Amino acid sequence: MKLFEYQAKELFSESSIAVPPNTLIGEISELDSAVEKIGLPCVLKAQVLHGGRGKAGLVKLVQTKEEARNEAKRIMEATDKKLLVEGAVSYEREMYVSITVDAASGLAMVMACLEGGVDIEEIARTMPEKIIKEKVDMSLGLTPYQADNIMYSLGLEQSAAKEGSKLLLKLYQLFVNYNAELVEINPLMILKDGTMVAADGKFNLDDNALYKQNRFSLTRDHYKSDFEYEAALDGIPYIAFEGDIGMMVAGAGLANVVFDLIHYYGGTVANYLEFGGPNYHKAHKCMKMMLEAKPKCILIATFGTIARADVMAQGIVEAVKELKPEIPIVAVIRGTGEEEAQELLRSVGLTSLGDTEEAVKKAIEIVGGAEK
Repeated sequence: MKLFEYQAKELFSESSIAVPPNTLIGEISELDSAVEKIGLPCVLKAQVLHGGRGKAGLVKLVQTKEEARNEAKRIMEATDKKLLVEGAVSYEREMYVSITVDAASGLAMVMACLEGGVDIEEIARTMPEKIIKEKVDMSLGLTPYQADNIMYSLGLEQSAAKEGSKLLLKLYQLFVNYNAELVEINPLMILKDGTMVAADGKFNLDDNALYKQNRFSLTRDHYKSDFEYEAALDGIPYIAFEGDIGMMVAGAGLANVVFDLIHYYGGTVANYLEFGGPNYHKAHKCMKMMLEAKPKCILIATFGTIARADVMAQGIVEAVKELKPEIPIVAVIRGTGEEEAQELLRSVGLTSLGDTEEAVKKAIEIVGGAEK
């Protein structure tokens, strides 16, 4: 689960990691009082969860109240999200720091670079030697020695290095306390006196540990649409695309295969909805949601072993009987109880094909796609 920038900065501030003065607004009518509180110049920052906000024009430095109103209105209309109004900071240089988990070793990985800012990904690709990395045994934790080693390896002078070392130790403690997958400050601003201010922040929590982190929960702001939010509340993975075929698939591995086959044979995907694994009893709910999404054709594909094909088919049949869909449905139901599943589907006029590629081609034919 990703936290918004304002939430990350709340955690930073509570751990005595300096952040610029800021206030969060949800309506344009709140802007004037926010600017009055923070002062000018200030920075307007869209509270969205994707990267590249600066390059997309969703972070703006404004000098006047009129400029603030114009830019705030533009940003909030473009994103339909909250806006962070933040004080501008005068700084000497920017740097990057982060802590994540190194999948290969199972250790924590601390990274730092004096080339912070919007182009850190390009630096990682073209000049990886500029990024200092330190692996941390999480049974022991980040030691002051390791934190000092990272900062001095960057070439910082003593006062800034000591400041950075203290910050890293605080950041690591947050990483552990909140079961994070990633904690990142980019940019971390180094001021003239050597002190540091977290000008931006990313904080990703491990979904498997959310039961221990009651402070944060998924909200409508985490999703692009009411539909995606509704699916998440039901524990149903859902992704929207911009094509024609709705994929209702049991199993993430099978979903990848079906997705690739659709594109290989010249089709496009409208959306993907997962009803395998723990959701195989939710076929009725998933079918109802897929019909509400209104793709040009629905392709149902399963290969159930523990997730029984007959149970999934029963939910599909109940949904078809109740909703009487006009959208064409192509099904390929395989796995435990598939003979009964096929009988159930036939009872409502659906035929389960025996081959996934055949089903993909049939769906593409229905929506008018051309086979490669």
